[in-house]
Order: sequence, then structure tokens, then C-alpha cells
Amino acid sequence: MRKIWVWIILVLVLIALIYFGLKLFKKDSSNPSQNPSDSTSEQTSPTNKSWQERGVAIAGKYADAEVVNVGNGQYRMYYSVEPEVQGNNLEVYSATSADGIDWTLEEGTRKTMATFPDVIRLPNYPGAETGYFYRMYYQNAGVIKSATSTDGLTWTDEPGTRMDNNEAGFSLDNVGAQSTTILNDGTFIMAYRGTIPEPYQTTQKVPNQNTQLYFYATSKDGLTFEKKGIALDSRNETLYGLTDGGEWIDFDGELRMSFWSYSGVYHSVYKDGVFATPVFDYTNSKDSKVKFAPNPPGDPTLAKINGTWFMYYGQHTKGIYYAEYK
Repeated sequence: MRKIWVWIILVLVLIALIYFGLKLFKKDSSNPSQNPSDSTSEQTSPTNKSWQERGVAIAGKYADAEVVNVGNGQYRMYYSVEPEVQGNNLEVYSATSADGIDWTLEEGTRKTMATFPDVIRLPNYPGAETGYFYRMYYQNAGVIKSATSTDGLTWTDEPGTRMDNNEAGFSLDNVGAQSTTILNDGTFIMAYRGTIPEPYQTTQKVPNQNTQLYFYATSKDGLTFEKKGIALDSRNETLYGLTDGGEWIDFDGELRMSFWSYSGVYHSVYKDGVFATPVFDYTNSKDSKVKFAPNPPGDPTLAKINGTWFMYYGQHTKGIYYAEYK
């Protein structure tokens, strides 16, 4: 008799466990926000966005794109002829767009004997039709110079040199591939590439016969700069001696320096005089195992147009291509 009661108690306990287990299961399954594998929430999360290759923006043997918001819903892209083009005069051209996708070429040449156009818009310039003016920093003869314009089309050189190639502790062949922005306190900050005329020493043979680092400097007026030292050191087993095509960008409130290397496009967050460890962003290479891609996306410039982030980059001998952040 005692054995029967023991079995009855065990059966009742088992039924109770099954009952409460089913209730808990129904509660969890009815609350999709608790499900970590919910594909809908993952697809709409901003953290899951990435750069998606789209196609060509400006076809031809061009590089070094720079995009500027010129107001009234219009954007202007400045870009350079590739220096390998026979008979070139290092011309800078321009095109405009309202959507970041379709670009209309503007007639004429914006500037000659200039590479790496780096354009900022500045307020309160006497005589400017719009109340602001533009300054273009550019590389010429291995140093960085500047020019101004009231309309973004016709440019007048400013006297002097903005940045020379004398860097303490380094023997640089040239400086260039600069990018300039203005911090919240009104300080101009320029990041610029310095070229050491010898290859990066590693166990692997690197394609370039020089080593490229990024330095930076600040200025109160945008004309006279105080050098601050290294911004991004490429002498490591991630970048293999190559950082190029730097571009400042306020990426939704986060100040970044985007640049490219052998593997593709990276960015480094800048805050209070410190450049963070570079983060990989994008490549168009179809083989992720290739360490030194033959034609990686070069000289990236970013712009947010109608709520969408665009990245424009050069493809050697092909033109300016673009990707969207989706």
C-alpha cells in the first residue's frame, strides 16, 4: 500500500513540473523581444550596417575625390587627373549632384598643378556672394599650399606654404594627401601623409618602395600650422607601411579620420588629441585572403546626402567609385 502512495506522489509531481514548464515556454515564445536570434531586429539594427559597393560615380582616369556641401541641396565633388596620364597638367575638375548618385560634370578646370584637393567652406569673407568662401589645400612640389575661392569654381593661390616636409625625427621625401577640418573650438586641424623614401621592413615583400605615415598639425587661422607629431603610424603588421588618402569626417557626431591601406579602407576615431586604433571598414576585393590587393579602394571621401552615407573612392585607371552605408 505504501508503495502505491509513493508512485501516486511521483506522478503528481511530474504532472506539476510539465504544467509549469509549458506555461514558462508559452510566456517566452510570446515575447519576441526576448529572442536573441530575431532576424528582423538584427536587420534593422544600425550596428549591423555595412558599406555596400554600388558602382561608378565619375568614369575616367581620375582619383582623389573630395565632396563639399555647397548649399541649396547641392554637393560638389572635386577630383584630380591621375598623375600617370600622359601629358597631364595635374588638373582638378568638379561635378555636382543632389542625390550623391548622379553627378553632372562642370565645364572647365578648377585648378592646375595641384593634387589631393582638400576643400573647406569658411564663413564671413568680404566680397563673397554667398557670405562664405572656400579654401583648398593641395599638394604642389612635395609640400602643401592653399588657394581661395568665393564660388568654388575660380581659385586664387594664397602666398606661402601651409605645410613643408620637415618633420622632427624623420627624413621625408614629401608631404601630401592632406585633410583639414575645424574643431568645435574653432581650431583648424590638418592631417597629412609623410613619405619616407624606403620600404617598410617586414618578413614579407611589400608592393611600395616607400613608407607612408600620417602626421597632424593645428592652426588658429588655417594658414600657419603648429606640428603635433604622428597621427597614424603605419609601421605595423596591419598596415604594412601604408596609410594614404586621409579624410576627416564627422560621422554622426564622432570625428573620424578615414584612410586607405593595402587591405582597403579604415578609420580612426579622434578625440582630445588621441587617434584610436584603426578599424577596418571596407574593401571591394573579392578574395579576402589577398593581403596586398592589386587595386584596393583608394583615397576615400565620405558624405551624408539626404540621410544616406556615401563613400567615394578611386579605382586606378577606372575612375571614382562609390559605396553606400546600408
